[in-house]
Amino acid sequence: MFGLRRTQPVRRRIGVVAAGVATLAASLVTVTATEAVAAEAGCTVAYTVTGQWSGGFNADVAVTNNGAAVDGWQLTWEWPTGQQVRNAWNAKVTGSGNQVTAADAGYNAKVATDKTVKFGFIGTWAEANTAPLSFSLNGVTCVHGGKQLTAMEHTAAMQPGWNLGNSLDSVGRPHDETSWGNPLITEALLDNVKAQGFKSVRLPVTWTARVGPAPDHTIDAAYLARVKEVVRWALERDLYVMINLHHDSWQWTWTMPTQHDQVLNQFNKIWTQVAGAFTEFGPKLTFESWNEPQFTGSTGKPQEIQLNAELNASFFDIVRRSGGNNAKRLLVLPTMHTSSEQQYIDPLVAQIQGLNDPNLIATVHYYGFWPFSANVAGGTRFDASVQQYLTDDFDRVHDSFVARGIPVIVGEYGLLGFDQHTGTIEQGEKLKFFEYFGHYARAKKLTTMLWDNGQHFNRTSFQWSDPELFAHIKSSWTTRSGTAYTDQVFTAKSGTITARTIKLNLNGTSFSGLYHGNTALTRGADYTLDGDQLTLTASALTRLSGSRSYGTNAVLTARFSQGVPWRFYVITYDTPVLSDATGTTEKFEIPTDFRGDQIATMEAKYDDGSGAGPEPWTSFKQFGYTFEPNYTDRKTILKKEFFDKVNDDARVTLTFHYWSGEKVTYHVTKSGTSVTGTTA
Repeated sequence: MFGLRRTQPVRRRIGVVAAGVATLAASLVTVTATEAVAAEAGCTVAYTVTGQWSGGFNADVAVTNNGAAVDGWQLTWEWPTGQQVRNAWNAKVTGSGNQVTAADAGYNAKVATDKTVKFGFIGTWAEANTAPLSFSLNGVTCVHGGKQLTAMEHTAAMQPGWNLGNSLDSVGRPHDETSWGNPLITEALLDNVKAQGFKSVRLPVTWTARVGPAPDHTIDAAYLARVKEVVRWALERDLYVMINLHHDSWQWTWTMPTQHDQVLNQFNKIWTQVAGAFTEFGPKLTFESWNEPQFTGSTGKPQEIQLNAELNASFFDIVRRSGGNNAKRLLVLPTMHTSSEQQYIDPLVAQIQGLNDPNLIATVHYYGFWPFSANVAGGTRFDASVQQYLTDDFDRVHDSFVARGIPVIVGEYGLLGFDQHTGTIEQGEKLKFFEYFGHYARAKKLTTMLWDNGQHFNRTSFQWSDPELFAHIKSSWTTRSGTAYTDQVFTAKSGTITARTIKLNLNGTSFSGLYHGNTALTRGADYTLDGDQLTLTASALTRLSGSRSYGTNAVLTARFSQGVPWRFYVITYDTPVLSDATGTTEKFEIPTDFRGDQIATMEAKYDDGSGAGPEPWTSFKQFGYTFEPNYTDRKTILKKEFFDKVNDDARVTLTFHYWSGEKVTYHVTKSGTSVTGTTA
């Protein structure tokens, strides 16, 4: 499922944390460029801070001409943190804002191929003294790292990536990065994102509310400056960055079938301004034309595919003609809907090949097999069908793009159920999905960028809301982890405890032991292992269950030769008990004594056996959207979205499926806005 908007969590609003600590260590930046054409010069620049004191510094610059001989040169750069040049020698240095131009001094205007010219200056700084992010010699880009990376190398270097979502892409009022509940972006956030191991940041940007009227559609200067500031912060931390047009796709761009010229003009005007604002930024910044292409009012898929190609082509032309570092900047082009379906992949393959530009990247998004991803239609488990859907998608993407030399970024990935909350998919099933996702993406050479709207990595405490989930994601970047068919071991309080056998998914690892805390359980007495069949003995489960209070009595961890350990929750339960209730369609609450059990899914049927509620083709309703449990307050909630699609005065039989395997039926009848619920 593609083209869906992501919902946002509520977060406490805080102010910007100011950065006031200067970097006192000397810095060295070496950058090179290949020739734009034979007659143009490439360069290597060695930039060295030779001395620094409070508010001032000395710097030496050595420029090596790697191209054809030049007679007259200008070296340009942009200060990331507002430094100024005071005095210079062996060059005429001028500045305007953050932009600096160093021109030859006349006597050193001629620089032969492979020869070096040197100059120096005294500069001033305030908050920090960060080295320039890039240089250009006579308008030709000087690329970091000694050589220009190929598109494939560049894309691989961006792995793994993270989305700074629901901030600069926020819509609504106020039109700022806090309007969807996230705090202002800070340098401390980017420091901590990098510390988690991420190499790149996708920075979604929604421009709609920040542009003026036609025909110019001028971008608000303060907003553009803020975007540039955040990009600089990320680049200063040696992170790759990707910016785009984001929610513009469903705010105005999607009207292109009926408002072709107006949309094209606005799209072009925005990208002309954005490209112009970033011409001097280094190659670690990439542009993505737009997010999740979609259209309304079209004549069908062929027209939509053509319009997406038209906008991609216009974006490409605008950026390339804007000059500076944009002449070779890596550009990211999406499939229609950023879908991995073959019907949408093939047109983008043809377009990229037709553009004949080596610095292009394709992008798709991945939110998994819809029934599992949203927990609907009975899709509660990461089973063979869910895994096959993933492998088929990634195989198509690899064989169509990567095998033809076109790199791919999975610009967003996650689960659609997260649009409600991260508990819509059971923990163990969720972990298996992300473990396999990371493994197979790595196998197919796909760079991945986790979608995070603030619900995963807290942007003030810098802690993961689900550390176990992130541990599996991070481990999947480099290796595989062992998992199991389930992470839940249920024993009925009303019954006798017996042994339980669970299938392990070794995933190329070997089992090394089972632990309760730091205590190793005894093989043979506490458990046995026969191939991939792990059996917990009745005596061990009896001991671990203790007094057998409802809920989790013990947590075990299976350790493997590599990767992240797998948890087993030893749970005591009895069949849940529901009670009669009355309420309204706005929110109907069923008193529920869960007695240690947990809901997996809910069926809803009319007396004739047909499906009731949304998605009537299936009796299994969407977890979190139509219903959800509240274990703390001991109730099961049926939501307005469920009753909006239920017939008046028609009894609906609900069947609640629990993870223990228990099933409990309940009946509800809607009359207008009133709802009655009974157990009989």
